[in-house]
Amino acid sequence: MTELGIYLHVPFCTMRCDYCAFVTYTGLDELHQRYVDAACAQLRADQARVGRAATSLYLGGGTPSKLTPTQVAQLVEAATLVEGAEVSMECNPEDVTVERLEGYVSAGVTRCSFGIQSTAPHVLKSLGRRHGTGALSDVAHAAAQVGLTSWSIDLIYGAVGERPEDFDRCLDEVLSLELPPPHLSAYALTVEPGTPLAKKVALHPDDDVQADRYEVLTRRLTDADYEFEEISNWSKPGHHCRHHRTYWSGGDYLGIGAGAHGHLDGHRFWNLADPQGYITAIERGSSPIEGEEHLDPATRRFELASLMLRTSMGIPPSWLDADPVLDGLLEHHGERVLLSPRGRMLANVVAQHLVV
Repeated sequence: MTELGIYLHVPFCTMRCDYCAFVTYTGLDELHQRYVDAACAQLRADQARVGRAATSLYLGGGTPSKLTPTQVAQLVEAATLVEGAEVSMECNPEDVTVERLEGYVSAGVTRCSFGIQSTAPHVLKSLGRRHGTGALSDVAHAAAQVGLTSWSIDLIYGAVGERPEDFDRCLDEVLSLELPPPHLSAYALTVEPGTPLAKKVALHPDDDVQADRYEVLTRRLTDADYEFEEISNWSKPGHHCRHHRTYWSGGDYLGIGAGAHGHLDGHRFWNLADPQGYITAIERGSSPIEGEEHLDPATRRFELASLMLRTSMGIPPSWLDADPVLDGLLEHHGERVLLSPRGRMLANVVAQHLVV
């Protein structure tokens, strides 16, 4: 069966983190139910037009866990899903209680991603995060209590002020949990234009420090039997993110909600970013799409190769030229070539040698 993902964006937050460049807004709690109704309407219409059941539904943000379990159930019920579809939801740790998480699971959520980012108080403060350092054990306990078998945590490394021992201790705490997360995402702190972090030059991360962190991360997760999935993602066997693999393999996905992007067979489109404008368009029976583009075959091939190169799927060796500069950056696995651990840190350099 051809994979079809659904990305549903929830743009509401209690506060914006300094590094965040996503489509998020604060102080719009009064719009929650109208937004959910609008997203459901778009979802039903788009799936009816495509005529396919989805293999995954991903609620991202923003902060999807600002929605109630009843509202999440409304969104899940609006989707037409195949049997056994993956339903993922991003959750902020401060929103998670056993009761609330039970509600999300009852609503149909099969997988949660918890934004821990760090367990060091001063690192959390520098990132503009507001949860306490007990969040990791709290979400792990809650996931176990409700029987959530597939869940993930997000980490961010490389913040100024994060010492090597801070990162080591964070990984120690993650990996020493009685039930460690089956999936882990770890991202190098990135300075995005227009964010508060972009204006705080003294807090910009150092590339060499981030490279050191990545080497530690790769070694520690490999030793703990996590499988490399993508440059920033690792999982225990059987716990990869199906939705993300749809992206990485150039698959089709619908973009639902304010600012959401979608892709269908080389046609890329995105919605109005303003929640009120998005809601108004749906309520008036208008299209919420703000822009679109059609990718030519060459662009599609290059994008697919660039994405797959970053993953455990790898690419055929013939998709790369034989430049000696790539020595040590690649590993051959049968008829595929993958980035070596060092090559993952230089993926953009390797991508310049794609010949698809």
